Amino acid sequence: MAELKFGTEKENVVTREEFPLEKALETLKEETIAILGYGVQGPGQSLNLRDNGFNVIVGQRKNSSS
Repeated sequence: MAELKFGTEKENVVTREEFPLEKALETLKEETIAILGYGVQGPGQSLNLRDNGFNVIVGQRKNSSS
C-alpha cells in the first residue's frame, strides 16, 4: 500500500504492483462495470476499461444533452 497525502488528509491506496491488470481482470471477470453519467472523464475511462477487457455499460439521464 502507498500513502497519499492531499493537503491534511492521508489516504492508503493499493498500488499497481499489488493489484496488476491480470488480477483485476480475474477478480472482475463475471462483473459489469457501470459508468453513470458521461461527463468529461466518462468517455476516456469507459473506453479504457473496455479496451483492457472489462465488461462496461454506460448510463445517463434520459434526454441528456451529452
